[in-house]
Amino acid sequence: MRVIVVGASGNVGTSVLESLESEHRVTSVVGVARRRPRWSPGPKTSWHTADVAEDDLTGVFEGADAVIHLAWLFQPTRDPLVTWRANVLGSMAVFRSVAQARVPALIHASSVGAYSPGLKDHAVDESWPTHGWPRAAYSREKAYVERVLDLFERDHPAIRVVRLRPAFIFKRESASEQRRLFGGPFLPGRLVHRMPLIPDIPGLRVQALHTSDAAQAYRLAVVSEVSGAFNLAAEPVLGAAELADLFGARLVPLSPWLARTAVAAGWHARLIPASPGLLEMALSLPILDTTRARTELGWQPQYGAAQAMREMIEGMSGGAGMDTPPLTPGHLKEEFTTGVGARP
Repeated sequence: MRVIVVGASGNVGTSVLESLESEHRVTSVVGVARRRPRWSPGPKTSWHTADVAEDDLTGVFEGADAVIHLAWLFQPTRDPLVTWRANVLGSMAVFRSVAQARVPALIHASSVGAYSPGLKDHAVDESWPTHGWPRAAYSREKAYVERVLDLFERDHPAIRVVRLRPAFIFKRESASEQRRLFGGPFLPGRLVHRMPLIPDIPGLRVQALHTSDAAQAYRLAVVSEVSGAFNLAAEPVLGAAELADLFGARLVPLSPWLARTAVAAGWHARLIPASPGLLEMALSLPILDTTRARTELGWQPQYGAAQAMREMIEGMSGGAGMDTPPLTPGHLKEEFTTGVGARP
C-alpha cells in the first residue's frame, strides 16, 4: 500500500508515520508538510512540501491507496480568517484532490471538538450531533468540515471515508508545541510541575489519549475496510481532582463565569494564546463512548489518559520536542517577538 499523510510533521502526524513504518502492508509513505522536517521515521517515508491552502495535491495523491488528512492550524485564534482558509478551505482542497486522483480511501482527523455540547455524566456515541461550539473557531471549523464530508460521501460513494474523533492527544515530544499553542510564553515549561493551584470549575471533565494510541487508530483505518466515524479516548475521564493530582496542585473552586473572564482578559491583553471560546468548548464537550472503535476497528489504547497527560507535563518541564518545525522546542524570546498566539 502507498499512503499519503497530509500534515505529517506535527504531534499526531509524526506518530502516524512511525506507525505506518511498522505496518508490513504499507510499502510507501509520503509525508506532506508545509515546512520540510529534517526528521524521518524510516526508509519507507519520503517528504513533500506543500501548503494545503495554496497547492494542488492531485499529482501527489495519484496512485495512493489511502490519504490521511491531519493538517490543521490552531493559531492565530485572533484571526479566524487565517484558520478558516487553512482548515476549511484547505480540507476542501484535499478532499477534491482525493476525488480527482481517485484515491480509494480518505481518513480524516475530526475531533471531539466537532461535537455539540453534551452531558458530563453520560457517554455519547458517534451519532451525537456534530454542530460544534459556535464561539470557538476550532470547533466551528471542525463541525463545518464534517458537513463538507457529508456532501463528499454523497457525491463520491466509491471512496471509503473514515472520520476519527479523538479526545485531547498528548505525548512527551509534543509538550513544547502544546505549551506554545495554549499556554504561551508566560507559562514556561519548567514551572508546570510547580503549579500551586488548579481551578475546580463545574463541568471540567475531559478525556485524553496518548498520541501513539491515536496513531494506531489511523493505521487500522488504513488497512481495514471500515468506514464512518470513530470516537477515540482512553480511560479514565479526568476531572479537576485528577488534574490536581497530576500537577501536584491544590484545588480552588472557581465558577465558569469567573474562569472565562480571566481567560478573556489574558487573551485580549495578548498574554495567552488560547481564546475564551476554547475554555467554553472544553467545559461543554460530551464524554465519548469508544465502543465502536474497540469492536469494529479493533482499537485498544495501550496508555491510560492520566499517563498520556503525565508524559506531556514531564515533557513541558524538560522542554521536550522533535526535529520537525511544529515540534521543535522554541525560545520564549521568539514567542514574544512573533507575537503571542501568532501562526508558528
